[in-house]
This record gives sequence, C-alpha cells and structure tokens, in this order.
Amino acid sequence: MTSPERQPLLHDLSVTLAAPTVVLSGPDGDLDAAAPGAAVQGLFHADVRAVSLLRVTLRPDAGAVDGAAVADSDRAADSDEGWLPVVAVMNATDGPGRSRFVGLAQALGDAVPDPTVRVDRQRIVVPGLLTERLTVRSTASTPVHLAVRVEVAGDLVTLEHAKAGLAPRSPLGPTGELPSGDGVLRWGDKGVAVTVSAPGAVVDVERSALAWTLTVKPGENVDLHLAVEVSDTAAVVTAASPRPTWQRPEVTADDRRLPALVAQSLDDLQSLRMAMAASPGDTFLAAGVPWFFTLFGRDSLWAARMLLPLGTDLALGTLRTLAAQQGTRTDPATEEEPGKILHEVRRGVFDDGMGLVLPPVYYGTVDATPLWICLLHDAWRWGLPAADIEPLLPALKAALGWIETAAQAGDGFLSYIDNSGTGLANQGWKDSGDAARFADGRLAQAPLALAEVQGYAYEAALAGAALLDAFALPDSARWRTFAAGLADRFRNRFWVSDQHGPYPAMALDGSGRPVDAVTSNMGHLLATGILNADETATVAARLAAPDMSDAYGLRTMSSQSGGFGPLRYHCGTVWPHDTAIAITGLARTGHPEAAARLIEGILDAAPAFDYRLPELWGGDARTDTPAPVPYPAACRPQAWSAASAIALMTALTGLDPDVPAGRLHLRPTGPLPVGALTVAGLSVAGERLDVTVGSDGRIESVSAPAGLIVEEHTAPRS
Repeated sequence: MTSPERQPLLHDLSVTLAAPTVVLSGPDGDLDAAAPGAAVQGLFHADVRAVSLLRVTLRPDAGAVDGAAVADSDRAADSDEGWLPVVAVMNATDGPGRSRFVGLAQALGDAVPDPTVRVDRQRIVVPGLLTERLTVRSTASTPVHLAVRVEVAGDLVTLEHAKAGLAPRSPLGPTGELPSGDGVLRWGDKGVAVTVSAPGAVVDVERSALAWTLTVKPGENVDLHLAVEVSDTAAVVTAASPRPTWQRPEVTADDRRLPALVAQSLDDLQSLRMAMAASPGDTFLAAGVPWFFTLFGRDSLWAARMLLPLGTDLALGTLRTLAAQQGTRTDPATEEEPGKILHEVRRGVFDDGMGLVLPPVYYGTVDATPLWICLLHDAWRWGLPAADIEPLLPALKAALGWIETAAQAGDGFLSYIDNSGTGLANQGWKDSGDAARFADGRLAQAPLALAEVQGYAYEAALAGAALLDAFALPDSARWRTFAAGLADRFRNRFWVSDQHGPYPAMALDGSGRPVDAVTSNMGHLLATGILNADETATVAARLAAPDMSDAYGLRTMSSQSGGFGPLRYHCGTVWPHDTAIAITGLARTGHPEAAARLIEGILDAAPAFDYRLPELWGGDARTDTPAPVPYPAACRPQAWSAASAIALMTALTGLDPDVPAGRLHLRPTGPLPVGALTVAGLSVAGERLDVTVGSDGRIESVSAPAGLIVEEHTAPRS
C-alpha cells in the first residue's frame, strides 16, 4: 500500500537528459535508488529504469604503480573495506544533455587543510547512451596511489514503480567480461538490454563493479571512462531526428535574467525532443522529467504553441503525431471518442498504486482537442505551408465534430467525467483530484465544465472557421455561429461576484452551479476572445490583485479562497506556464502593467532554480520568502515551463503575425519590465526575423521577411 506522502521528492536531484533517456542523481553525481528518500534515482530509458545504482568510491592503494590506470584484480576490487565516497562540492548543467560534478577525495593527498586531490565528473547523455569521464586531479606534493571503483546495477522497474516510492527490486544478475582490457558488465530482460563498459577496468561480477588502480603524480590528471548503453525493443517512444527543430534566437536585454532564462530553457527543450517509435520523423516535446517523459496531448500542444516564434517544424510534428492517434471510436475504458485528441501514451498500463490506472493510450482530457485546432491555426498564421496543413484538414474536421458533440452532451458546454472510475477525476490541466473547489473550500462534483475550456472551444471554433474558409471547405458560418452562442452562454452562466466585484467562476459543477473559487483559470480566457473589452479589463484587474499576483508569478488560486495552500498542487502554487498564458493574454489585450507584474515574478523566481524552471513552485508572497519555495515533487525540466520563457519574450516584443494575409503586427505594450530588448533570429514563414524594442516599449527596428507588411500598433494603457 502506498500513499501520496511516499512520492519521491525531486527538487534537489541533478537531472541530465536527452529524450528518451534521463539520469536522475544526487548532487554528487551518484545514483542509488535503495538509499533513503532516493527511490526515483536512476537512469531511465523510455519509462524503464535501466540503472538503479551508479556509485563512485575511492580507496588509498599503496601498491599502485606510477603512470596511468592499471587493471589489477588483486588490488582494485578485492574487498568492500576501505572504500570512501567522493565529497560533492559542485554540480551544474553544462548544456543540453551535459552535467558537471566536482568532488573532493579528503582521505588522499597532503595532510594540509586545503584539498589536494579532487575528482571531476563529466556526464553526457545522448539517446540510449550515458558516458562519463572521471578525472582524478592532484596538487599533492608526492604521487597519490589509489583505486577507483564504480558499482553499477539495474532493476528494470517501470516509472510508476519509482513514482509510488517503492523500494527498488533486486538488481538483475550481471554477466561480466574483460575483452582486450576493457571491463564490461551486461544485464537485461524483456527487450531491454544494458551494457556497461569501462576501458582498463577490472570486472567484479559478484559485486557488480568495475575498478581501476592508478597513480597520479603531482600536478597531473588521470582520466577514466565509463559508458552505459541501453536498447529497448518494446519502447513506444524514441529519439527525435538530430536535425534542429527550431531556430535558436539571440536575446539581449537590460535585465540579464531574461537572456539567461531563455538560454537555459532552450537547452532543456532541446533535450526534451522526442518522437514516437511508429513515426520517428515527427518531433514533439515530452511533457516533463521524470513522471511525464512521454507524449502528453495538452502539454505538448501548449509547448509547441509557445515555441512558434522559433519556427513551425515542432508544431507540425506535434500536430501530425497527435492526429495519427486521434480517436475513431467510443471506448469508455480509454475515454476514446471520435475526433478526440489523446491525453498520454505509455509503454503499458500505468498504475500508481493509489487507484489511478490508465491504459497505454489514454484519452481522458477535455482540452487537448480544441488546443490541437488552435495550434494548427496559429502555426498557419506563423507561416506553416499549405502543403503541410492540407493533410491535416480531415483531423481538423474530426476535432471540430468532437467539440460539437461534446457541447451537445454537456448542455452547451464542454465538460468531463471519469467514466472508468480509475482514470483522472479532473481532466483539464488542473487534473489533481482536489483542484476544483468552491470559494468556501468545498470540492466540486463532476461532470465539470471548466471556464478555460469554453474559451479554448470558442477560439477553436473561430480558428476552424478561418481554416475552412482558407482551404475552400464548407461550414465556416456554422462554426462562427457556434462560437457566438458559446460566448453568450458563458456570459450568462459563468460570471459570479464577491466582495471585490465580478469574475468568471472556474467551472460549472454537475448541477450547473458556478464553482466560485477565484483561480488562475480566468487568465486563460484573455487571449481566446470569448471576453469583451469590459470583461477583459475586469479579469486583468483580478489577476493583478495581490491575492493572485504577489507571489513569484500567478497563483493558481487566490490566497483568500477556501482550500488555498501555498504548496497545494493546483490550489495556491505558481505554475510558470499558467502565468505565461495569462501574461500573453494581458499583453495582447492592452494590460501591460498587470503583465509586467507577473513577468517580474517569474524573473525573480528563475535564478533560484538556476534558470531551469520546474513544473511549479510555492505560492508564498515575495515579501514573505526571499526565494520561491520549491514544490518538492515538481518535475524539472518541464516542457511548458521551459517554453514559457519564449512566451514571455513574445509577449514583450508584441509579435502577432498573419502570414496568410501578408502582415506582421507588433503591439508595443508600454515600458518593458526588462528594459531595452533585442531578439535576433526568430522565424516567421521560414525566414529570419529580428526585433529591437526600447525600454519605453516602442519598436526601434524590425528586420522582417520580404513580402510581409509590418504594422505597429500602440496598445491602450490599462
């Protein structure tokens, strides 16, 4: 029996990844899933833990000979006595798929206060392969004789086993060999094969270890090399194509935190690129590490949408991948319905041990289908060629059909309920079981119609109508009528009031009552168009109020609402993608002060996480804590968190292209919270775009593709 409290904590892990491979280790670079509180440590490949133990230890060895590493089974691996850990003093990311660690060998070298022997560890991960270089460095006055041992083993458990906080299984018994002086260990099962190789090392099969003896002369270094190769014939996901999926812009700003955030985010996004084994040519972004290291409809769509200023290739790969598995039948067990876009894909049944049991392909999401349409439309406006859009038009029509059917079944709104009893109780982005609450803290009962989903459906209906017109297909007028009716119904049913005035409820419950907690859901409405100008101004004011915005970003729930907690997953924490969506809407609708307040919150948080934004963090007020409080089980990196850096950059520049109409709109939003800003190397219609914005928010220069008319608009001040 497991409990939520046993879910492993992630906030202090070192993460090195290149999808579908990721290494989760301690700050010293070691990983040991059997250690207390370390159940999630390991090398995972496509949802299987290939390595559950990788530990480096040292031992003084007076019998070592001068020179390089020497394999000597009598000295290097003769017992478990005397082996000492490397003491960690530094770890840092070093680019996509790279990490660096520095540790001290305190028992070696000169007997002086200063350390004289250290071990530098360079870790590189590419899909299916981990390589490490261990460099022993000495500034001691005499030669240092030592042995180095690497214990390495794997239990091949699935990801949900680790997520439940369960102890690792007994490692598979390895086989060992010493071909041409290179130590090799192997293990595997059910299509997964793991090979560990270490040139010059001695194999100790009984201890599942590799060891070297060596002497390091004063002022010299000795390098040792280790490689772990994993293959998995049963994997449903694979590495993306090595060719670049987007352009990498150059960002300069008076506030140096923004360029640092963009740089780290792009490194993380590069490492999250993934493809389905059945369609390796179509790249999408895995949702996040470690729990969501696979295709997620909603997450992958939002991340691709935020990255459109860097090119349309990622959007195309994401759209194609999801269209290939679009629902074609009605199946309550998987939540599949005709035209519906899936929620997630796994290698097998996902069972978290707490009642959540999901099939390998699960469709339990109410928002992925309209978001798919919105991404297709936005990619078209950013210049996705017609030849790429036309094959997706049948999927567009099917997705619109699903929206219509869902609205008819939900009294005019898109709603959801878990039909299986073992799926997700909540099927919007706030999908935890306690996410939907009334203002007094009571839980809302399904079926639920979420506010933001109605906004997505409204936007998708108009987007679909525009695409149908552009490609000479019928029914565009019907979808504009649908959108208008949905907006009227929303206006009549969702608006509520409290002592501070009116605002949209987060949802309607199964009885049609507004679920009236003040939440960030209303921020998603701003950019959809479902609100009129007065309603938009009202929402902007509610988002900018201290109860929502005085944290390090936008709170998911007002600090004055019942059920609020600064570390409640969806009821008070800050999610950067949620904040970025609100910022985008605020900037587009002419509320720059409110947008700036939220931007400053994210930029204040970023340095505390070394600019690698996690899935979420605590919703404490900035005046109460000097740094954001980590949510200890947050995934990091997370695709839509990393993509939020690009969304912030886009909001600041005010970019809004309409390539089919031959226009590029720029909407300066007043003084920028980051000062002067230049972004060079964006992509629109497949060509380069450079923009410079002054600190006053005025466009100073634009270098746009030929044939696009640049239109600058002055946004109203809020």
